[in-house]
Amino acid sequence: MRGRVLAAYVTAMCVSGLDATIVNPALFAVAADLGVPPAAANAVESAFLASLAIAMPVAGWLCDRYGASRVFLAALAAFTAASGLCALSWDLGSLVCFRVLQGAAGGVLTPAGMAMLFAAYAPAERMRLSRHIVVPTALAPALGPVLGGLLADTLSWRWAFLVNLPLGAAALLAGAAAPPPAPGTGGGTGGGTARGGGTGAGRLDVRGLLLAGAGSGLLMYGLNEAAAGLSPLAWAALPAGAALVWALARSARSTELPLLDLGLLADRGFLRGAATATLSAAGLLGMLFAFPLMYQDALAATATDAGLVVFPEALGLMAAGFLVDRACARWGERRVVAAGLLGGAALFAFLALAEPGPWTLRAVMFAVGLVLGQAVTAVQVSAFTTVGPQVMGRAMTLFQSLRMLGGGLGVGVCAAAAALAGYRAALLAAAAFLLAACGAAALLRPTAVTARKAGPTG
Repeated sequence: MRGRVLAAYVTAMCVSGLDATIVNPALFAVAADLGVPPAAANAVESAFLASLAIAMPVAGWLCDRYGASRVFLAALAAFTAASGLCALSWDLGSLVCFRVLQGAAGGVLTPAGMAMLFAAYAPAERMRLSRHIVVPTALAPALGPVLGGLLADTLSWRWAFLVNLPLGAAALLAGAAAPPPAPGTGGGTGGGTARGGGTGAGRLDVRGLLLAGAGSGLLMYGLNEAAAGLSPLAWAALPAGAALVWALARSARSTELPLLDLGLLADRGFLRGAATATLSAAGLLGMLFAFPLMYQDALAATATDAGLVVFPEALGLMAAGFLVDRACARWGERRVVAAGLLGGAALFAFLALAEPGPWTLRAVMFAVGLVLGQAVTAVQVSAFTTVGPQVMGRAMTLFQSLRMLGGGLGVGVCAAAAALAGYRAALLAAAAFLLAACGAAALLRPTAVTARKAGPTG
């Protein structure tokens, strides 16, 4: 019966992974159908990434309070329903609103699913799960660009969302049929049971949640307005959003259990990794937004062509996972990170300034995934070497949330650059993010390891 838990988790992760990449090649068709400039479609992705990042820290509290299985099934149902609503969107505003709902559900789905899976399998059994998980969850995002392009060309961009419905329904059926874990096995992230509701949930940082949501929302809205054409709303929203993010940082310092424990950034090793990964995500996701639009808009290619050109990037990321250990052992983490980020920036500049053929573009995309995958993996491993086990969960939540927020901001900035100065400027902006990431990795040197006082774990 535990196989149903595994089947539900793997299917749900495939749905989530597919959704992360299937939409980009279809954005040009989305913009044309909804009557907006291509660059303005950035809101579809940036809003999704922002809500995903903000929902992630809430997942632990929900699992502790209500149990991981219940939260997982609720998040999966919400994600699937939001996918259907995205397909029914009548204008850009409605699509963005439904993507926010989808992102919020997706942010809870992954950590709740992992907690549910770990509640069903003992620690000694978990390593064997990787063979069932790695391949399908890696292939789904890799196939997303190709499937998204094909659906946009042959049916409609709406099918990029409708494809989630049967997969989501199958995962729901498997999850609902799975038995609850034995008492005491745990299912939350801090002591709750997987079905019966947890007892270890602390107080939710509602103020931090509101500040994070409003601040990131205003920043994304301001960038979207800039992409649609500079307006007073953009000039007002951007500083207002920045002020709310500053207020969030102040609030986190005085809250016992903050939504995002920004105090962890006092560890310079962790700060280096988080800053580098956040800026890298901004550059990579900004490029993956801008290039398919340029390929279709400026070069008159189809969505399928754009998906096929971008597809090798995911293969490069998969290959990087097998090579990064050897590369770091031979050349050292700092050299691997610097070479990967500088190489990625050079490849982005090549995409902006050259006009290569399709097969050259595919080779470039594979190289992008290969070099950036190794750089980001290496810096992520390095970031957590000085983080104590008592704060590891909060550190991972902060790290992943910052990466998602960085990706959303990168998409917004590149969209604004494309609207103001063209697609080539957007790709150069993405390259600039990678250069900034390289600077952060080089300049933020870890200090001597110091003990960190354990705070409440909730």
